[in-house]
Amino acid sequence: MVSENTIIQVLAEQKEEAEGYLSKNWVDRREECLFEFDSSMAQIVIGVRRSGKSTLCHKVLRDRGVRYAYVNLDDDRLAELQTADLNTVLSCVYQLYGSDVPYLFLDEIQNVDGWYLFVNRLLRTNMHIFITGSNAKLLSGELATHLTGRYNEIRLFPFSFAEYCQYHSVDTKGVTTKADAERKRAFLDYIRDGGFPEMQNLRNKRGYVESLMEAIVLKDIQTRFRIRNIDALRKIAHHLISNSCQEVNYDELSKLLGLSDKTVQRYVSYLQQTFLLCQLMRHSLKSKERMRGAKSYCIDPGLLNNRENSMAAENIGWRLENAVFVELLRRCANDYLDIYYYRPSAKGKEVDFVVCDKNRAQMLVQVSYDIDAPKTFKRETSALAAAASALDCENLLLIAFAESRDVEIEGRTIHIRSAIDWMLAP
Repeated sequence: MVSENTIIQVLAEQKEEAEGYLSKNWVDRREECLFEFDSSMAQIVIGVRRSGKSTLCHKVLRDRGVRYAYVNLDDDRLAELQTADLNTVLSCVYQLYGSDVPYLFLDEIQNVDGWYLFVNRLLRTNMHIFITGSNAKLLSGELATHLTGRYNEIRLFPFSFAEYCQYHSVDTKGVTTKADAERKRAFLDYIRDGGFPEMQNLRNKRGYVESLMEAIVLKDIQTRFRIRNIDALRKIAHHLISNSCQEVNYDELSKLLGLSDKTVQRYVSYLQQTFLLCQLMRHSLKSKERMRGAKSYCIDPGLLNNRENSMAAENIGWRLENAVFVELLRRCANDYLDIYYYRPSAKGKEVDFVVCDKNRAQMLVQVSYDIDAPKTFKRETSALAAAASALDCENLLLIAFAESRDVEIEGRTIHIRSAIDWMLAP
């Protein structure tokens, strides 16, 4: 139990802090248009820690000009808050903001067990609720069960390259040699250091990434799932981040760490549920084949080398592939499209990404940093052409670093786009 005096003191300090925010200085995010202000459903923003969920909610509420109350539950003074305390929280909100406040923003709601009972009650009173959370299972898994469709889920990722450019005032439309060079430099910085908003101007990026990963491991996983072998969980996280874009070898991890296959699979699942890692399954109409040979990507390229004992390869091609996958997730998340990779057989030609609407392939995407070498160009384009025939898909995209043009291969048009042009496309 937390005393009312403590709660009202914390909320008063949070209110003062929020009132000092200047939303006009914040980056415009693609997800802003997904909020439904007049809806009776809770607006729920989920995503990895420190991706800007709180800032996004403050921005859209301020830009809309609505009056709202703010409660940040990721505060150490509220760590012992129980379900029974939430009514006291509501009383304190009314005292600070007035009993007629129409919008309530609950930040990091997953820190309180039984939060959904409180939210359901508020929704029944026609209050508009905005919520953020950093754990996919805690939110997505319980939303369908406990809010019974009374929510609008919005997934937020770290900055896209377009948002990164806005933050750093990079000219994205200039046609001069200087503007083009600045975009290329910015893109190389982006796929090296990533898009976590708070990390942009930090010199000690390693310290930031390490603290972020510890917060995810200790707050989002250990506390929730009561993990005993934290060291093994950390090792799995670092191993999979260092080997992004690769298939997850559970047998190898099991032998390396002395854990059962089921335990390793469970730990990997926890890392995915907190959005630190993203899973990419193989394209197949058979569910067993989809699950076999799944690949792992990290949520942001800045995680690849800004870590203790990091030996991640300086492979720009893998960094580009990881960045493209996250951008595809960002663009497809709210259109209910699925993404797979395609490999017809052990020796078959692989295509990096297949975007599907249910069981229909909508787009095939191949990623290659440099396609100047004839052998590389032939390998990447022939893989797309072969997959196009097998999957009956004519929307073929090859993302490279520095060129945009269309080519005809085996009677099919392949759109070659520079990574920069594609990332900056609306």
